[in-house]
Amino acid sequence: MDNITRIDYLAKAGILPKEELVELLSSYSKEDRMYAAEKAMKTSVSIFGRKIYSRGLVEISNYCRNDCYYCGIRKSNSNAVRYRLSEDEIYYCCDWGYEAGFRTFVFQGGEDSYLTDDLLVKIISSIKYKYSDCAITLSLGEKERRSYQRLFDAGADRYLLRHETACDSHYSLLHPPALTLRERKRCLYDLKEIGFQTGCGMMVGSPFQTKDNLADDLLFIKEFGPQMVGLGPFIPHRETPFGDHPAGRAEDSLFMLSLVRLMLPRVLLPATTALGTVRSDGREQGILAGANVVMPNISPLDARKNYILYDNKIGTSDDASESLAYVRQKIEGIGYEMPVERGDYS
Repeated sequence: MDNITRIDYLAKAGILPKEELVELLSSYSKEDRMYAAEKAMKTSVSIFGRKIYSRGLVEISNYCRNDCYYCGIRKSNSNAVRYRLSEDEIYYCCDWGYEAGFRTFVFQGGEDSYLTDDLLVKIISSIKYKYSDCAITLSLGEKERRSYQRLFDAGADRYLLRHETACDSHYSLLHPPALTLRERKRCLYDLKEIGFQTGCGMMVGSPFQTKDNLADDLLFIKEFGPQMVGLGPFIPHRETPFGDHPAGRAEDSLFMLSLVRLMLPRVLLPATTALGTVRSDGREQGILAGANVVMPNISPLDARKNYILYDNKIGTSDDASESLAYVRQKIEGIGYEMPVERGDYS
């Protein structure tokens, strides 16, 4: 079959055989990508209208116990300027964010042993008590099931943990031996079983990645059935082992966004900061390719300039008001709106 037929088949059946996915990802043209984008955008609008759900991103710590080869806040990066937000700083971000219209807060950070279950439970329960109409999303890495259960019981609603790659051998090329795909998947299935709205995802164009790997990613996403998928282009950080590796192409990430939307029509799908970094209109193009979520950064300015996962990250010199105004202007400029809503998966 040709690529248009493959895209139509995927939209109707929700998946393609692996060999057809590999061929589609290997041979798609600009016209194929635009066809998929239009189809995905129409699918998104048919379900969500022209609403783009906003999440206030709070980067709570850039300490990390892990040494992932692609990440700028990896343990071995001695040049990273480390920080942790205090409880009061986190509460202030949420107070500001609530007044600004956010009804979801995303707490993102490295795997920092200082952020104990007790401390996180205190922060989550305090925010949920004050803002009972808000959702809390966590993106804090791998934990034991009992820890995830405590965070869920405290009131956390969603958890984003990118699987990074669905291929064991590729996973081992991106991470030190202590980290395994088997453990990452264990975490994902625990999160989903506990009741979190759960998100997986990957970098597109990461080192050593093949079209076969990307096909495996799509097959895993379909099998896992997440409520959220976070994907965007790989971007190198100069102080990592992959500092000289080229960034992933925006077009490949946009195509993958469209395919995920067609596979999982109701999924919450962000247009990521990374996409906006490799292409000036990346977030807008992401929305036009089927995305329906944006995450303006509402972290303190001193913190965001040090939460550098990759080089040239946009928004590190803007304060929260500027970040929000910029994103809102871009979204409204393409005919969408940012409602004051939690934007849950349904």
